[in-house]
Amino acid sequence: MSYFSNLLSALAGQTDSDAPESVHVSPASASSTHYSKVKLHPAVDNGVGKATPGFNGGTLKCLCATDKVEVEVSAQTAHNHICGCTQCWKPKGALFSQVAVVSRDKVKVTANESKLSIVDPTQSIQRHACKGCGTHMYGRIEDKTHPFYGLDFIHTELSGQKGWDPVNFAAFVSSLIESGTNPADMASIRGRIRELGLEPYDCLSPPLMDAIATHVAKSKKANVN
Repeated sequence: MSYFSNLLSALAGQTDSDAPESVHVSPASASSTHYSKVKLHPAVDNGVGKATPGFNGGTLKCLCATDKVEVEVSAQTAHNHICGCTQCWKPKGALFSQVAVVSRDKVKVTANESKLSIVDPTQSIQRHACKGCGTHMYGRIEDKTHPFYGLDFIHTELSGQKGWDPVNFAAFVSSLIESGTNPADMASIRGRIRELGLEPYDCLSPPLMDAIATHVAKSKKANVN
């Protein structure tokens, strides 16, 4: 198995059998959905779905009426999550974005690439967005020393295909306040996240944070040697 094919699980020290479930909480029963009126993102507002076995990707399309940018993703994604940070693209009216990762060699622009531009070249993640509608089509890391180099960040909601890896957790939840969310609403937002069977984090999930720390530790050791 190639490095990039294996990176999604190896970075976090996981195998397919021990990944997301270990950090999940049990979904609340239908009779105890106290926070169902709290809307987070269309991908989870009606419940969290399941991945389709054997699913191998699809096509992401921007939101322009014509001449859509199209990006082919030829693999299943991993570490799908809703994100409250101020950098990721969010659909209109949503509190969170939805972001997943996939090996960069599985991502290819297949239509209207000339419409893409990098949102902020100073950021570690180079977010390629459509100049027409503003939709972020994929985020790429060019810094080879970055712990997530080799992975692209995508929004699977832009695909018409069903079967993608479902949302596994919520990241950077407290960052919603930076985007204007009333701090008094945060308890209900976290309540809804847990009600959906997800765990709210104010950074990334523990496996991804462990992956970053592992990368840093190995880099320091290599520099010493």
